[in-house]
Amino acid sequence: MARQQKRTAARAKSGPARARKAASAGTSVSLEDRAVDAALEIAADRGWRAVSLAGVAAGAGVSLAQLYAVLPSTGAILDAFARRIDRTTLSGVEIDAGNSGTVRDRLFDVIMRSFDALEPHRRAVAALVSDLPRLPLLALCQGARLLRSLSWMAAAAGVDTAGPLGALRVKALGAAYLVVLRTWLADESSDKAQTMAALDRALRNLEMVAQTASFRRRSAP
Repeated sequence: MARQQKRTAARAKSGPARARKAASAGTSVSLEDRAVDAALEIAADRGWRAVSLAGVAAGAGVSLAQLYAVLPSTGAILDAFARRIDRTTLSGVEIDAGNSGTVRDRLFDVIMRSFDALEPHRRAVAALVSDLPRLPLLALCQGARLLRSLSWMAAAAGVDTAGPLGALRVKALGAAYLVVLRTWLADESSDKAQTMAALDRALRNLEMVAQTASFRRRSAP
C-alpha cells in the first residue's frame, strides 16, 4: 500500500509533464506524422475498419503517390504509430539496473510511460482494440508489434530478453500488458490509480511465477 501511495504521489507531479511530452511527440510536420495523425483521427471517429489509404492521404493533405512512398499500407501506418509510441516511452529512460530499484519497479515505470504516450490517442486505441477480433490478419500483425515494443521496454528495465527464455519473458509480459490495457482504457482518473494498481498486481504475479520456476529448476535432481 505504501509503495502504491508513493507511486500515485510521484505521478501526480510527473504524469502531466509526461503527457504533455507525449502529446508534443506528434506535432512534427513530416509526412509520416501527418499520415499517422490522419489515421488516428479516422479511427477515433469511425473505427479502424474505416481507415483507408485514400482517406489517410486526404486527411494528411497528400496524394496517394506521396503516401505510398512513405507508408504503403495501413499496416505500415500502424508500425509508424508504434514506433512513435516506443520513442516517446523510451525517451529519458536511464538504463541503470544497479541503482534504480527492482526489476519490477523499473518495468512499472517504463510501462506506465507507454500508457502516458498512448493517452492522447485513447479513442483510437480503444477503436483498434474493439475492431481487432474482426480483423484477424491485423490482430496477428499487431500482436507481433506489441511483442517488439515490449522487448524494448523490458530491455529498458534491465530484463534479459535474449534467447528462448527471454522470448518467453516477453510473451508473459505481453499477456500481462493486455490485461492492464483493458483497465487503462476504462480508467478516466487523472492519476491513473486503477491502471497503476492493475499493473502492480500483474507484475507481482509475473514475479511470483518467475521465482517459482527458478526454485523448481534449482530443486530438480
